[in-house]
Amino acid sequence: MDMLEAVKEILSNQLRVDVDEIDMDTDILNDLGADSLDIVEMLMTIEQEYGIVVPDDVITTLKTVGDVAKYIENNQ
Repeated sequence: MDMLEAVKEILSNQLRVDVDEIDMDTDILNDLGADSLDIVEMLMTIEQEYGIVVPDDVITTLKTVGDVAKYIENNQ
């Protein structure tokens, strides 16, 4: 599974959104209705699954599903 699909699965499960409604350009806050707690939970899942740490100053730059997937790929 590629990273984009993995991130889509995580968000789909966490936010109870159909995975088919999520794509690379989906805005996590505006399109999926995530709140700050949802973002923290998503990042904790990613950090555990991929063994990376997402610094606080980077979190605010991760707006879309594609941003998150690209960050994981570049920092694994």
